[in-house]
Amino acid sequence: MPDFGDGLAQGPDLLAAAETAVAAATAPLHGRRPDLLSVFVSHPDPDVAASAGQRAMEIAGATTSFGCRASGVIADGRGVEDTPAVAVWAASLPDVRVTPYRLQAARHEGGISVGGMPVPAEDDAVAVLLADPFTFPAQGFVEQSDSALGGLPLVGGLATAPVGTTALGPSRPAPGGARLFLDGEVHERGAVGVLLGGKVGVRTLVSQGCRPIGPTMTVTAAEGAELHALAGMPAYRKLEEILRDLDDDDRELVLRGLHLGIAMDEYADSHGRGDFLVRGVVGADEDTGAVTVGDVVEVGRTVRFHVRDATTAGEDLDALMAMSGEDGPVGGALLFTCTGRGRLMFGEPDSPTGGASHDVRAVRRGLAPRVAGFFADGEIGPVGAKNHVHGFTASVLAFDE
Repeated sequence: MPDFGDGLAQGPDLLAAAETAVAAATAPLHGRRPDLLSVFVSHPDPDVAASAGQRAMEIAGATTSFGCRASGVIADGRGVEDTPAVAVWAASLPDVRVTPYRLQAARHEGGISVGGMPVPAEDDAVAVLLADPFTFPAQGFVEQSDSALGGLPLVGGLATAPVGTTALGPSRPAPGGARLFLDGEVHERGAVGVLLGGKVGVRTLVSQGCRPIGPTMTVTAAEGAELHALAGMPAYRKLEEILRDLDDDDRELVLRGLHLGIAMDEYADSHGRGDFLVRGVVGADEDTGAVTVGDVVEVGRTVRFHVRDATTAGEDLDALMAMSGEDGPVGGALLFTCTGRGRLMFGEPDSPTGGASHDVRAVRRGLAPRVAGFFADGEIGPVGAKNHVHGFTASVLAFDE
């Protein structure tokens, strides 16, 4: 029977924090060596983060260990943002095969190639991927992963360094800050991960946290990411029509950020929440009548506009937890949640919505008692049986008891 543990420790002495987090995560394993260890470290100095990650891997003595530096980490029922901290998740997985891998990208005349991915075995169930977005083509790799991995679900996130502060405000993550952990070593480029196979019971969940508004529509004219006509009307005019029918609260949410859902099953009788791949609307041009989306949308696809807020995001995650819980008990889970789903969406830690701890509390409450992960700058997970890189989502890999 598998066992799981998680631990989180903060403080200026990050090596001591790593030791404390490992001790807490491995205690529920009752002296058994972890088969799989995940380590996530937040610190403004990448070298300090690397040392803490190495220390955690060294003292845990896991058969396989992986992880990364991040802007925020999650464990012990808490999410910690932009604060030095170490989160550790440990699992004893009898009869489960864990295959670690490291991926590197190389440029050549034909484009970019990726090397290092092992060939999945017939009984592999899932792959986990942690990538540096500056040195690894995560979007392209994930888009091609369905064929490259033989249809395996892929879960994970893009590792982000802690965001600094400048005279102009918070800075964006910059190249060179990534630290990826794999089996005692630290890497500054590429991606790391594991394949899980054998007698492993896992399930994947992706909460996009959006609510549909307006009707479902067919794309009747489009070019690349530009929608020119929806349901036979210029896309801009159709959007105006939908906005006129909204109440004041929903109009305010549209002003904060509008999204478009692309139906994953064109043949479904109806499409509601959770049936769409959600992408951001990045522009609308009254003169041309076009609406621009952050993805290519083909003519004939079924789409629907969406909005997002803290209430919707919380309800969506809770609903997914409830549905997954019907499939049986879960012992542990890895959680990859967006940097935008911490204080920015759910308020301060003591707010009613729970601040940075909202998502981990929801997963613990509705699914698994032992949860760890990190705040990512892009979350990886399957929607509609196809792997995608998402934004503002919570992607979960849950392990059956």
